[in-house]
Amino acid sequence: MSSQIAITAAETPAANGHREAHCTAGFKALMLGCIGVVYGDIGTSPLYALREAIVAASGSGGVTTPAILGILSLILWALIIVVTLKYVVILLRADNNGEGGTLALMALAQRAVGKGGGAIVLLGIISGALFYGDAVLTPALSVLSAIEGIKLVTTTFEHYVVPLTVIILIVLFAVQSRGTARVAAFFGPVMCVWFAVIAIAAVPQIMRHPEVLSAFNPFHAVSFMIHHGVIGFVTLGAVFLAVTGAEALYADLGHFGKRPIQTAWLFIVLPSLAVNYMGQGALLIGDPKAIENPFFLMFPDWALIPMVVLAALATVIASQAVITGAYSLTRTAIQLGLMPRLESRHTSESHSGQIYIPRINLLLFISVILLVLLFRSSSALASAYGISVTGTMVVTAMMGFVVIWRVWKWSAVTAAALIAPFLFLDLTFLAANLLKVFEGGWVPLALGGIVMLLMYTWRRGSRLLFEKSRKLEFPLVELAAMLEKRPPQRVPGTAVFLTSDPESAPTALMHSLKHYKVLHEKNIILTIETAPTPRIDDSERIRMEQLSETFSKMTLRFGFMEQPNVPRTLALARKLGWQFDIMATSFFLSRRALKPAVHSGMPRWQDHLFIALSRSSNDATDYFQIPTGRVVEVGTQVTI
Repeated sequence: MSSQIAITAAETPAANGHREAHCTAGFKALMLGCIGVVYGDIGTSPLYALREAIVAASGSGGVTTPAILGILSLILWALIIVVTLKYVVILLRADNNGEGGTLALMALAQRAVGKGGGAIVLLGIISGALFYGDAVLTPALSVLSAIEGIKLVTTTFEHYVVPLTVIILIVLFAVQSRGTARVAAFFGPVMCVWFAVIAIAAVPQIMRHPEVLSAFNPFHAVSFMIHHGVIGFVTLGAVFLAVTGAEALYADLGHFGKRPIQTAWLFIVLPSLAVNYMGQGALLIGDPKAIENPFFLMFPDWALIPMVVLAALATVIASQAVITGAYSLTRTAIQLGLMPRLESRHTSESHSGQIYIPRINLLLFISVILLVLLFRSSSALASAYGISVTGTMVVTAMMGFVVIWRVWKWSAVTAAALIAPFLFLDLTFLAANLLKVFEGGWVPLALGGIVMLLMYTWRRGSRLLFEKSRKLEFPLVELAAMLEKRPPQRVPGTAVFLTSDPESAPTALMHSLKHYKVLHEKNIILTIETAPTPRIDDSERIRMEQLSETFSKMTLRFGFMEQPNVPRTLALARKLGWQFDIMATSFFLSRRALKPAVHSGMPRWQDHLFIALSRSSNDATDYFQIPTGRVVEVGTQVTI
């Protein structure tokens, strides 16, 4: 396998530089950081996963020792197969220039497939849309499950669970605009304490009932599934709660690198989770009534309040990870042309990945609060959880097959043989979770469906608009030749015309000539490209082509994880011989007012949706960080 990976690395030179940067940060510091950020979600699963699985399996028949051992075995082997083998061993190697996550994988697979990548884009849209469902459900479920621990202190606190959860979530979303850098420094140490405490608390229970150690024998899992039939299949949906958060391993690859994530999982996270689940199982064998809340009941009474506080901290950290992930996913989707431009603010001068997107934050906040008020308990919410994550995992496995086959250069049969068992398991988990659609599973499906529709509409509408505009526009080379032969009056300075189609004369240029009847001494036709790689080396950032004495074509390339900054990048053009002075340069942009055409290629309602998305799009001047005092906007009306 290593020889195949060497080929991938050779094809992605920028990745090497990206990873070298991580090495300087110190392996231990990166490992501590990834324990906090990457493993927050999966690390808080013991709060509810085993309880929900046992409840699903027992029904009215009570809790039996064989059922407990069977469910424990299913959870342990799900952690070993789905998380350890699929993600930690295989998918962490399928990086796109050091970046992971479903959209990074989509870009890598699409690049490998070439022109026939439409199906790959569709898979990317599905997985991206489902992630937003996960980003809404994780904060609601995890914080609610942590606060529910106070009910064990006294039933008087029961009425305070939902209000306390809402208050914590309000604070969490309110501080997002300040950035996570300061808070993140505490993430690693808090989660290290969390993993240590949940493992230590389980040891006395395991010593009382050492038979739980036999759960490592997969015979118990197989026996449980055979003897429980449909109930066993339903239970699988709850068992899957133990591996939610596995996608975060892959999504945060670019932040921490492969080795710190792998080491933290194998030596700290996996052992702690396995010990805690076995401790809960041992407690239930000794006291079946502990099914009320086996996680918190492992602790003595005096430790309940401190554990609720620690659990609340851990779940806030888990929530922070998916919220940050939603921002990163949004930026990637914008760069890949799946969403309109949205205002994005950098919250750290040293880390370009730390961003805040106000509109996404507001939508997540409203959705999370509505979920808490609608479901009001972690058990009710657990039914809604799982579908979005399993759906994402199925898509990841499919795209992983394409990368192993086309990028790693394995034969199709060998790649299929490697991925098929994981895909079968993911599909089984998905089918089990789909049984919960009417109990709450419709929530992530509805959220994902809405986002999917928006992404598809934006991509399709943008393509139709581009094709229609191109038919109406004049070829740039011909226009430059005409203007050289019969030049209009010249004015000093440089004009930069932004366009998405470098082959045609920009609308702003045509309107400028029509209305002002003048031409600048230097004219740059500027196109901004998003590369299928996360980052671009400065040596590959700029391409220039001289069309005539007064006209040049320039292309600025940015990776899909980078925030475009046009003035800063143009300053690099000095090395190519272009004298750039921002104070002597005017930027011309065309602002299009869209109207639906009689026949556009899309249904009427989709035309109106695309126009609404276009109006909500952030101003190009702000998005590309062009000084507003240097911009001239020319309005045009276009029918789509």
